[in-house]
This record gives sequence, C-alpha cells and structure tokens, in this order.
Amino acid sequence: MFKKILVANRGEIALRVQRACRELGIKAVMVYSEADREAKYVKLAEEAVCIGPAPSAQSYLNMPAIISAAEVTDAEAIHPGYGFLSENADFAERVEKSGFQFIGPTPESIRMMGDKVSAKQAMIKAGVPCVPGSEGELPDNPAEIRRIAKTVGYPVIIKAAGGGGGRGMRVVHTEAALVNAVQMTKAEALAAFGNGAVYMEKFLQDPRHVEIQILADKYKNAVYLGERDCSMQRRHQKVMEEAPAPGIPRKLIEKIGERCAAACKKIGYRGAGTFEFLYENGEFYFIEMNTRVQVEHPVTELITGVDIVKTQIMVAAGEKLPFTQRDIVLRGHAIECRVNAEDPYNFMPSPGRITLWHPPGGPGVRVDSHVYNNYFVPSNYDSMIGKIIVHADTREMALARMRSALGEMVVEGIKTNIPLHRDLLVDAKFMAGGTNIHYLEEWLAHHKR
Repeated sequence: MFKKILVANRGEIALRVQRACRELGIKAVMVYSEADREAKYVKLAEEAVCIGPAPSAQSYLNMPAIISAAEVTDAEAIHPGYGFLSENADFAERVEKSGFQFIGPTPESIRMMGDKVSAKQAMIKAGVPCVPGSEGELPDNPAEIRRIAKTVGYPVIIKAAGGGGGRGMRVVHTEAALVNAVQMTKAEALAAFGNGAVYMEKFLQDPRHVEIQILADKYKNAVYLGERDCSMQRRHQKVMEEAPAPGIPRKLIEKIGERCAAACKKIGYRGAGTFEFLYENGEFYFIEMNTRVQVEHPVTELITGVDIVKTQIMVAAGEKLPFTQRDIVLRGHAIECRVNAEDPYNFMPSPGRITLWHPPGGPGVRVDSHVYNNYFVPSNYDSMIGKIIVHADTREMALARMRSALGEMVVEGIKTNIPLHRDLLVDAKFMAGGTNIHYLEEWLAHHKR
C-alpha cells in the first residue's frame, strides 16, 4: 500500500479522497490554487502545496506544477479526482513516466475510451449494445454523410469524438440541415477539444440516462455495482441522481452489468469506471465510458456498502478486488442532490461568502462538502459546493428523507439551487419515477419565475 498520495483536485472530491486516505492510513498531500487557500481540506491537511494562481489553466490543469508538488513531497501516487486532468491520457502518462502511480486506468484505456468513436468500436466488439449510427468518424463527402443519415433514420445527433460535458453536439431533423450541421460541429469540436472528428448517432426522443458503475483490478477481475439513474439533467449536466433506477427489471440490469464487466476484462481495464447508457423502450444503448470516479458515486456506495474511492486506491497499489460479483448485494434506495452556488431558476452563478452553513443530519443522511461557515466560494470554478445524499429501505422512504434533509439545510450569504430540489422532490412525475432526460428542462419552462 502507498504511504503518501497527492490529491490533484479541489472541492468536495479533494476532501473525499483525503478521508479515504486517512482510513487507509495513507498521508494525503493536498494541492491548492491561491483561490482555495481557505478550503477545509487544506486546513485539515498534513501537507499542502500551492500550485498556482486562481485560473485552473495555471493551477489544477498545470501538469508540471502538480508533478513537481508530488516530487517535493515524496508522494508515491497521484489521485486525479473528477474533472480537470482526471481523464487526460497525457497526464496519466506523464505521471507514470515521472515515477508515480496514477490512481486510475492506464493511459491506453483512457485514450481508447476518451475518443467516443474508438470507445464505441471497442464496446461493439465486447458485445455491449450501442446507439445505431456511423461506423466511425464521419467522412468529408457530403453524399456519403447523407447516405449514412438515411440509413440511421432522422432525427440524428452529430457528436464530437473528443467531446464531453454536453459540448460539441447538434441534433439534425432534416436532410437539408445535415451537411451544414456536420461542418459547424466539426469546427466547434476542433476549437473546444483540439480534435475535429465527429460521428453520427440516432437521436433517441425520450430516453433515460442510466449508468453502470464498475470496479476492476489489473488481474482481470471486474464487478459491476448496480446502476444509477441520472436523467434529471439540465443542458446535459446532472442535477440529481438515484440508485437503483426506478422501474427497470433487475434481470435486464444484470444482463447489461455482466456485459460491462466482461468488456472491462476484455480491454484490460483497471480502476473505477462508469458505462453511460441511454435507456428507451426497454433497450440499453451505450453512449460513453467515464474513466474516473464520478460525482454521483455516493449513491452506489450507499446501496452496495462498497467504498469506491478506497477500492480505487487499493487496486492502483496492485491489490486484488476484495470482493466478487456474488458479494455485491443491493440494499435499499439512495438519492443525491447536487448543491450548487447559483440562482435556483436562472442558474446564474452566485459566488461569495457563506455567512451561515447548516447541513442536515440524522439517520441515512450524508453530506459531502468542503464548505463551512464564513467560507468564500470562488468564482473561478464549477458552482458545485456539496452534495446531500440519503439512503433508506425504499424509494418512497428515501424521497421523504431527502425532503426532510432539504428542509433542514440552511445556506446564507449566497444563492443555492436548494429551492429547485425542494420543488422537484414534490413533483408528481418525479415522485412516480422514470422521468426522461428532457424532463427537467420542460419542467423549468413551465415553472418560470
């Protein structure tokens, strides 16, 4: 096991990894930008290194600064958290070439799954169902593009091969708009991701977003930890997640989960990963794989009893998975609400000083947050300041527990999206379960403030 790990991230995930290290008896080195000097995990750290000014390009995305911090503190491994450099194959490669262990998959796996075209091809080979679409990158020939679209059937969606975070995609309903849409998406993709390759998929009208969490070690052992429903989204950004997904037959989840675990063994995957699917009319369609720990990992931890972050560290240190598929038993229901520093209805960021922070408590309530009274929320980063997660025996009990937790939560000095969560928790369609990925945006259009 490692003696010292450098945590190359910020916010609640930095604190989450710091806690996992403590439980494993590992020293955690925290890095921070000048804007995060007052963060809780920095104050709690045994060692902390400032890696640059507030802009993330000069700090959390600064590979030489992070590797230098690992060198000067004698860390043995680097945990990238999520976001920033967590799915950057070049960073993983530089970490390993510098003599440190990267806590995540191999650079080859990150590259393969980071390019949506090669990921889809790998999944087709492994027998994982994919959305009908182009066989790979779209050609330049307009006639050929039109032929592919006709075969797939309108509407289609054009996506950037190197994209993510909801950027670099465009829905096309007619042949007349097709070629222009492909050219615009290519130009956008090149500007945003440095990769102009795009591909085409059938645009599913009302799907749900359901994902399968896996863990794998380097000895080709892989297990799946059930599923999460992440359909409550705005502009492709998740707002609320739950596990298990309401109303999907267990047998179907087991079938798709087994295929995901088998795919990991086939490609030699190591660490934590998430297979993301669109689910419509009883069918699963693979869209992408996230090669890191995810924001919503706590709901899976609560229904399985598996500590995903600790397991990530253990398999990176060369240990075997401490459990088999037979050991994974799902218990109860968990829901997570992301708490963002933003206006709850127009989503304008609301940075500033938190004058009062009173998180909820009680049985089955977990709050993952780096925030405290008098903490200043910087304007330089993502607006998420924490997560409220609840667990109960049934979905109905979990909904009631989350309503109670949101009722207890007090944040003053800045705006948060907690009022939005409170409204959604009493919405009849959400309470019934199984809303699709467009539901929240339609709901917001009808509930304009």
